[in-house]
Amino acid sequence: MQKIVKVGVVQATPALFDIVKTIEIVCDWIEKGSKAGCELLLFPESFIPCYPRGLTFDAVIGRRTEHGREVWLDYWQNSLDISSEHINKISQAIKNAGMMVALGVTEKETLGGSLHCSLLYFGKDGTLIGKHRKLKPTGLERYIWAESDGSTLTTLDTSLGRIGGLICWENYMPLARMSMYMKGVEIYLAPTADSRESWQATMLHIALEGRCFVLASNQFVKKSDYPERYQHELTGEAEIICAGGSVIISPMGEILTGPLWNQEGLLTAELDFSVLAKSKMDFDCIGHYARPDVFEFSVNKQPESVRVNERAIN
Repeated sequence: MQKIVKVGVVQATPALFDIVKTIEIVCDWIEKGSKAGCELLLFPESFIPCYPRGLTFDAVIGRRTEHGREVWLDYWQNSLDISSEHINKISQAIKNAGMMVALGVTEKETLGGSLHCSLLYFGKDGTLIGKHRKLKPTGLERYIWAESDGSTLTTLDTSLGRIGGLICWENYMPLARMSMYMKGVEIYLAPTADSRESWQATMLHIALEGRCFVLASNQFVKKSDYPERYQHELTGEAEIICAGGSVIISPMGEILTGPLWNQEGLLTAELDFSVLAKSKMDFDCIGHYARPDVFEFSVNKQPESVRVNERAIN
């Protein structure tokens, strides 16, 4: 347990509604993470093509409009189909960097065309090795994103540690968190769009509850970052639409770095796995604190942890 792993979380601004430019931004941050010595890099929720905060898609219960469908089409066209050529540029940048990357995207179904809020996991060689799709979009997110099921409650057993996580308000779902803990997650990823102060308490709680390292990543977005065609729809929004709040926390609840507010940046921290082991002395929610004689837990369709066979990087 003397292992030390250096990780990073990206707090940045995508090129909203522009998949090509946003992928270039992703690749730039991957290079920055590599230069900083990161072995794992986390991006925010729906970094590609953006989290469309403030937009209504002109929808109310019982009515849709042609304008709303045009906004949807714009978002849909700039979302990521993982079978497309777009994924290759990301994979090559990751391979060049030689580190693992977890990337929040809005993912376009190859068949049918529904959109999912997804977290894509890439190995050090740039291979897409896992995917989690958000179980329950929140509020009006339900209008633009489909629901997932237990089959994408993914955990990865890697040389860096056992990695898994949930997206944004999934982290308020106790049983979803437990599905991660039951797989022995050590590095817990929480890409989000929530920049409220209260989110920090949630991240701290998960670190202490799961006795795991927590990496939380959010975007930094201003109203002026939106395309001109959507500025009139944001009249009620403040100039800073998403202030960030990215943070890295230890299993003992120590803030290792962050939270970062009101700017872009790369947060890095060294994860000392001896701290993780020591944290289990007095609390282990799947071990001596579990009480299986009282409680039972099961998840429909949750896959076994994937053992990542990490190949040498050319």
